[in-house]
Amino acid sequence: MTRKGWLLFAAMSVIWGIPYLLIKVAVDAGISAPVLAFARSAAGAVVLVPLVWRHGPRGAPRSALPALRAHWRPVALFAAGEMIGPYFLLSDAERRLSSSLSGLLIAAVPIIGAAAGRFLGDRERLGTARWLGLAAGFAGVAVLGGPHLSGGTAWPVTEVLLVALCYAISPMVAARHLHDVPELPMTAACLAAAALCYAPLAAMTWPHHMPPARVLAAMGVLALVCTAAAFVLYLKLIAEAGARRAVVITYVNPAVAVVAGAALLGEPLSVSVAVSFALILGGSLLAASPGGEAPQNSASPGGEAPQNPQPAVVPAVASRGRGGREGLPRAA
Repeated sequence: MTRKGWLLFAAMSVIWGIPYLLIKVAVDAGISAPVLAFARSAAGAVVLVPLVWRHGPRGAPRSALPALRAHWRPVALFAAGEMIGPYFLLSDAERRLSSSLSGLLIAAVPIIGAAAGRFLGDRERLGTARWLGLAAGFAGVAVLGGPHLSGGTAWPVTEVLLVALCYAISPMVAARHLHDVPELPMTAACLAAAALCYAPLAAMTWPHHMPPARVLAAMGVLALVCTAAAFVLYLKLIAEAGARRAVVITYVNPAVAVVAGAALLGEPLSVSVAVSFALILGGSLLAASPGGEAPQNSASPGGEAPQNPQPAVVPAVASRGRGGREGLPRAA
């Protein structure tokens, strides 16, 4: 990988590792989940929509509109699973959970995705390594979330696991139904839709007083850097290093979340956190590894035999179409 690729990789590892910390700072100061979700999505749309319009190929925005209209149902489903649902659920959960706990639970996305794929018609045979990865990953989630499944923290843990489920299923929607839709215009449209959804709720729960500078800074970095700029940088990373290398940030982000929470918020680094971290990350690597052989003469959901089937799970990005064209990113 080139020096530019390594710099982009390092930047994205941090940029998508610190949202949990920034969300925690905001919600602990009384910022509501709808306001935070609106700020993230609106800032992303404000940055990306003009970028698509001005810097895309000639006619790109107009040429993307027919594809977006033709696939509006899966686009809406993808927006709900990647942005609309997760932005609210994660912000609401962190009112009662630590940022490091949230980051580690989200690290189970590849494991949940591999399991969900079996229920959604994926016919790829899972090898021994992937089954071991699933078992290790779910054990890590149990070690981490088990002590919180009683009392007042049961629902927040469930919310974060629902976010992980959304992040696991959304790439499957994109891979099966959205490979003809350009990535950046679709991302801009999804962020704009999320902003419109949250605008009424954000208006009803808008802060009565100006938040402290520390909170405004956290919200600004979350919206402009971790959401808006991150999408652009991630696509640059894919172009520079390839999707297969870029996806490795999935396994670095939780480590950044844990370190940031401990260093800046004083969150504890317990033995259970260390054990669950090893189980979840190790299990994710195994669960997302190539394994097994696809059955012969299997058909795609549309009835056409796939020319180059994609793996069941591509963590943190949507596998876009056949032939390895991947790249729609998501932010925590």
